[in-house]
Amino acid sequence: MPALYGDLITNGSFTAGTTGWWTGDPTYITVTAPGTGLEATATTDATNLWDALLGQDNLLLRPGCRYTLSFTARASQPGTTLRAQVGLGAAPWTPALDKTLTLGTADTCFTLPFTSTLDTATGQLSFQFGQSTAVTVHLTEIRLTCSTADEGFYVDPNSNAAKWLTANRDDPRAKKIDRSLVRRPGARWFGDWNKDIKTDLDAYVGAAAAKGQLPIITLYNIHNRDNGGQSSGGAPSPEAYRAWIDAATAGIADRPALVIVEPDSLAQLGNLPTDTARTERTALIAYAAEALGALPATTVYLDGGNATWIRPAEMATLLRDAGVAHVRGFAVNVANFDAVDVCCTYATQITTELARLGLPGTGFVVDTSRNGNGAMNAEGQHVDWCNPAGRRLGVPSSIGVGGADYLLWIKVPGDSDGSCGIGEGISAGTFSPYLAERLIDGW
Repeated sequence: MPALYGDLITNGSFTAGTTGWWTGDPTYITVTAPGTGLEATATTDATNLWDALLGQDNLLLRPGCRYTLSFTARASQPGTTLRAQVGLGAAPWTPALDKTLTLGTADTCFTLPFTSTLDTATGQLSFQFGQSTAVTVHLTEIRLTCSTADEGFYVDPNSNAAKWLTANRDDPRAKKIDRSLVRRPGARWFGDWNKDIKTDLDAYVGAAAAKGQLPIITLYNIHNRDNGGQSSGGAPSPEAYRAWIDAATAGIADRPALVIVEPDSLAQLGNLPTDTARTERTALIAYAAEALGALPATTVYLDGGNATWIRPAEMATLLRDAGVAHVRGFAVNVANFDAVDVCCTYATQITTELARLGLPGTGFVVDTSRNGNGAMNAEGQHVDWCNPAGRRLGVPSSIGVGGADYLLWIKVPGDSDGSCGIGEGISAGTFSPYLAERLIDGW
């Protein structure tokens, strides 16, 4: 069965020759794969576009889901016509995508998004370029993706900010909160307030998959969460936490998700009262890492604290012991305010230390939800972690810079850190339009 999500194309760069690809009648088309892509040549006998064609079969297309076909192409002569189709692989050959393009002699990357109207496990991708003249088309980096970052991150339609907006359309702050927060993709947090985590995650991940987008999820239910602080709570026992993780993985299943695991849990190990408690928590994070890391379409990051908390070598050891080898990597700056360059420097130091521990190639993401003004106040001092004044929204969820896989809004902007700072009287996790407006305007 073809993959449900991610890249549906096999050997899209032709590094394995023409494996996985078929071509039409050799009277009309010949192909070679010299290692730098596919060279497909149409003969003069190919008078119709469909006379010279190549493609790939048995693609799974789901109705109502958004896909993106992307590829790089050039031709031996300018003005060459190329038709790209995705559709049924048999009569009546109904297309979900049918696009005719003009190629030049320089490599051009084409990105063609579409929403499938088809429900089939025998879909077909084809390229057609017969035009009554001998012409060679070079193709490479062919991808047909669904529910990856290429299609965009999922916007939570029921975020705290969205709920506030629905109830307060006439509020003078509504327009800026809508524009700056509600429409932006960020993480939804799941914890002990979710009474049926499997059902809740199933619904959320399923809604994102139906739109062909990637949901960002934060799991926040570790036993003795926040060590009794502003966000205390979590699973009532280690056994309950393992059962909760099992239910969470069942809820995500084979669908794509980007998951952040337990903010602060490793950085707070030193605050736990006994070695037994510290060993127990490390084992729980490792359990989550192994369970979530085994999911086929999920990208997982353990939390790695922030740049002014735990030294890189120590954090690398904590991450190793907590099973980072089972997942893509770690997250930094969750719910904190350090600028992107500070975060990337810190995370790169951790990855260097992890490589020394035998774990090269570990990735990382940065929480940019509130770091637009960095973490220094007017006096040059590092601001407090809890609702400090003068902070600003950072770069919206996007592809990473400075070595990061992604920049993500992990903390939900406008949700309070607790009853402290400029959020005095606003409990942790509660949306405040006052806090939101200050982040939007940077005061």
